[in-house]
Amino acid sequence: MTSATKTAGVGAPARPGTAAGGGALAGTGTLVRFALRRDRVRLPVWILALLLGTLSTANSYAELYGTPEDRANAVETMGSPAGLAMSGPRHYLDDYTSGAMLGHQMLGFTAVLVGLMSVLVITRHTRAEEETGRAELLRSTVVGRHAHLAAALSVAALANLVLGLLLALGLGGLGIDGVDAGGSLLYGAAHAAVGLVFAGVAAVTAQLTAHARGATGTALAVIGAAYVLRAAGDSGESGALSWLSPIGWAQRTYVYVDDDWWPLLLCLALAAGCAATGFALSTRRDVGAGIRPQKPGRPVASPALGTPLGLALRLHRGMLAGFGAGLFLMGAMYGSILGQAEDMLKDIDQLQEALERIGGTGIAEAFASMVMVVVAVVAAVYVVMAALRARAEETAGRAEPLLATGLSRGRWAGSHLAVAMGGGTLALLVAGLGFGIAGAASTGDGVLVPRLVGAALAYAPALWVTVGVAAVLFGWFPRASAAAWIVPVYAFVVGYLGQILRFPGWMNNLSPFGHVPRLPAADLDWTPLLVLTLVAAGLVWLGLAGLRRRDLETK
Repeated sequence: MTSATKTAGVGAPARPGTAAGGGALAGTGTLVRFALRRDRVRLPVWILALLLGTLSTANSYAELYGTPEDRANAVETMGSPAGLAMSGPRHYLDDYTSGAMLGHQMLGFTAVLVGLMSVLVITRHTRAEEETGRAELLRSTVVGRHAHLAAALSVAALANLVLGLLLALGLGGLGIDGVDAGGSLLYGAAHAAVGLVFAGVAAVTAQLTAHARGATGTALAVIGAAYVLRAAGDSGESGALSWLSPIGWAQRTYVYVDDDWWPLLLCLALAAGCAATGFALSTRRDVGAGIRPQKPGRPVASPALGTPLGLALRLHRGMLAGFGAGLFLMGAMYGSILGQAEDMLKDIDQLQEALERIGGTGIAEAFASMVMVVVAVVAAVYVVMAALRARAEETAGRAEPLLATGLSRGRWAGSHLAVAMGGGTLALLVAGLGFGIAGAASTGDGVLVPRLVGAALAYAPALWVTVGVAAVLFGWFPRASAAAWIVPVYAFVVGYLGQILRFPGWMNNLSPFGHVPRLPAADLDWTPLLVLTLVAAGLVWLGLAGLRRRDLETK
């Protein structure tokens, strides 16, 4: 090669941090199209679920609180510190129309889900790509250093903007009194702004650790902290803590009440700052590595790591600890309002009818039984994630070296399934404990602690069936493993919303959670629990049998 050729740049190595033939953002457009192609099912499902859930809730509020008297009763019950912690700031109560109720009670909850969607999009297309080695392969072509992060942020921003626009159009077209077009536009924009914030947060956490699960877990912890700050601030007198949370900023737009747009500027500024920080941090690390250095391990591994179960516990411990803490807090929050349940629900006819169908000696017991469905569904989210960890290990190529030893497929996959089943049961236990302790403090009835713990544990066989479904899909239809998410989603829609919206009983029978006795309102019946346990055992056996008969798949 001549010196003239070198001077022209032909064959010369690219500068660090850039791609040959382009800058740091080279190839971003192609990666955006590729990411949208990969998420052509995931993102529409997320957006459609959030949209339909919001629209159905808005219609429910219009039906449940159709008269000024109904709304006045709701103001009286939601004005307590516990009620404000579960919903939003007190100012919404000044003009409690159907729109104000939507912003007060739903905005903070759906903002968490939008944040979750954004975090998963970012980590899936950044850190997970590096962890599997695909990012390094692509970066060897004309793809810039910042292209993966820029593409992921672009996809997340597009998803949030589409969701915000659909929420604005959908709510504005319902024709509900108090839900006007201007407020609906702000409602959609608030969701998009919060989603952008947590996309930026994930852009930062993706630089800190070398593992996708660690980046996701850290970002989810930030979402949880934001929600807790919002709840603590709204339940206090000054509400100062809420101003430390982007969820609190979104709620302080006072949508359908004052329609203040300026708090969303705080969200956009934080989102831009986090994104810029993510780009800056990415230049301080190598591909596949994280900013935070990995701690050196012990010179000799503990004996437990030499067993399949011990290794699975090590891999799952972070996620199990996070879900356990979250479910304990969730149970405690519901338990704190258990003593006020009768006053909160006494004037809502539709909920009264749903609680009467559940049974029990009082509204508090029936309310606790209804809440247990939500707790069990959240625990089911954990068991699906834990049960599908084996699939992630397989596709990442980490299972093949293990199975090349004397470890059998059944023992390897069975260890992950065992941790999922045992961890889900433990999550139910701590959720029931938090519910019982807070409920006993709220009602003054100490007997609630063992009763609510038992009510939570009654859902363990249903969780085991959920694990069994995931095992069958993993063993026989590995590429359709994600279909296991249908079980918790269906259980929530039918088991919780179906009670209020009067779904036919046969729909509830299609869910394993629909066969669990509704403790503490109902009497304990061991027969369905034993049947569910046997079904779970059969499904796990069938799934492991399928795994033994198929080839491993490595992406």
